[in-house]
Amino acid sequence: MPHSTLAPLTTLRLGGPVGDILNLADPDDWLELVRTIGDRQEDAPLTLGHGSNVVASDTGNEGTVAVMNTRGIAVKRMDDDTVAATVQAGHPLADLVQWAAAEHLAGIECLAGIPGTTGAAPVQNVGAYGQQISDALDHLTVWDWDMGRLRTLPAQACHLRHRHSRFKNHPGRWTILTTTFHLTRSPAAPIGYQPLADELGLHLGVRPPVAEVTAAVLANRCRRGLLLDPHGPDAHQAGSVFLNPPVTAAQAACWSAAGCPVHTDSDGQLRASAGWLLEHIGYRPGYKIAAGIQCSNRRTLTLTAHDGATATGFAQALTELSAQVKIATGIRLQPEPVLVGTWP
Repeated sequence: MPHSTLAPLTTLRLGGPVGDILNLADPDDWLELVRTIGDRQEDAPLTLGHGSNVVASDTGNEGTVAVMNTRGIAVKRMDDDTVAATVQAGHPLADLVQWAAAEHLAGIECLAGIPGTTGAAPVQNVGAYGQQISDALDHLTVWDWDMGRLRTLPAQACHLRHRHSRFKNHPGRWTILTTTFHLTRSPAAPIGYQPLADELGLHLGVRPPVAEVTAAVLANRCRRGLLLDPHGPDAHQAGSVFLNPPVTAAQAACWSAAGCPVHTDSDGQLRASAGWLLEHIGYRPGYKIAAGIQCSNRRTLTLTAHDGATATGFAQALTELSAQVKIATGIRLQPEPVLVGTWP
């Protein structure tokens, strides 16, 4: 057994014992993994990619953990300008974006530097700088544990919206095996996010070359402390710990006047800056929140785990921070990392 706990399977490096770990590196071995789980008379396994958006329980997970380490991109030409890129679930999303930039293929260029696997990306409908996975996703190949068979889910069947999908409503029912994107050989999508336009030195609406946008996104993420350095002091983290919260028009007007950045998301919902709200109530980069848990040295919205940290303590810190913001502002923060394993 390569690991005895969930901790090494997550970027937070927290989590208790596991029953067994099945590492899937060859896509052709998937049906064998399914048979193994069936022989054990287990339910669907806990499936992990890089574990970059999860808090794994101190209690661990009694059943099987399936780790998706499959890699590869298969390209099919659709027409003169469009290709279908089918990507294995364990392929790092950051590597996929860099490949697309090198091939001058537009559609995912603003997702540069986001940690995690491509197969995990639709679950959260990850996005950044005005772009999200749903903009280019065509369909998924999944294993349906309820039906016991492979299925193809078109993008519209995934109910993708701002940081949400049907996979979040029914965790464990489907395991994503491949994702297929339609990418176009063209300039990047029109720049619709002001900080990215500023990074590029361009006006909103301009369409620069794809590689320039990807490089600008990486530079901006680096400057804002949004790149995961596996060897840095903030290495043990799960990225932004809260979603930017939805607000009413009245709340938006009130807090915007106070200096809080407010934007409209892809679903037309007004959202306030979670990081600003945390700083408004007194938190700052490097602030110690609980035993072994603190705000990262670069940004308040990322919490990092150090000696003495526990998953329970981390989850409690999120609950307490959300409650403090609610009391001070009337706005509720929703944690972004997903709790996995067995929780009391």
